Amino acid sequence: MDSNTIIIFAALLVGLSKGGLGGPVPVSLVVPLLSQVMPVHQAVGLALPLLIFADIFALRLYWRDWNMRLIRLMLPLAIVGILVGTFVLVSLPDEMLRRVIGLFTLGVIVYKLISDRRPTLSYQPRDWHGYLAGWASGFGSALANTGSPPFTAYMLLQQVSPKVFIGTTTLFFAILNLAKVPGYLRENILDIDQMVGIIWVLPIIPIGTWVGRKIIDRINPRVFEWLMILLLLWASVMLLQG
Repeated sequence: MDSNTIIIFAALLVGLSKGGLGGPVPVSLVVPLLSQVMPVHQAVGLALPLLIFADIFALRLYWRDWNMRLIRLMLPLAIVGILVGTFVLVSLPDEMLRRVIGLFTLGVIVYKLISDRRPTLSYQPRDWHGYLAGWASGFGSALANTGSPPFTAYMLLQQVSPKVFIGTTTLFFAILNLAKVPGYLRENILDIDQMVGIIWVLPIIPIGTWVGRKIIDRINPRVFEWLMILLLLWASVMLLQG
């Protein structure tokens, strides 16, 4: 595929994800996809304005559907994770972090599957789980938009409805995306000329968001959960492959 085709597909993927289809996981696939036709730093910078533009429509669709307790639990350390992740992005290779996040996510998938079959292993929520998930999400999000696997894994264990799941995801990552802008501009990861150059693809995003929202209204919660697990597995494999 040529670069324009890949950018179009990435924008559609962002829109579908922000509309609720697959939750935040497809966003983790955007940077690896764009990296096929451009350097990783450029791919990370290009993805951010697409995400922020999509957040505008997603917030409107899921207004007040979020769980503020979970957001308050995860957000402080997520901001810290963004600061550290931005520093790492411009100073160190990200292969090791990708593999750590991938292994962490695979471990939670296994735990989730086992606990569903054995009630004695049922999940017991602890505040520090939210702190850890928030930090890992902010860190991974700043580094390469790979913050969704730990966030998704944690949210799956909270057993919230699909609408609350997506609403919480929408607000959490909308805040994180805006929080990344100052650091990205300071480190020249976000390029103004590059942002202007992708204006032509922006109309695709609200279309994808609308389609994703229509699908999430009709999906069975159990089907939704399995879709998330499969997408998590896919994202984990991609992270482990670097």
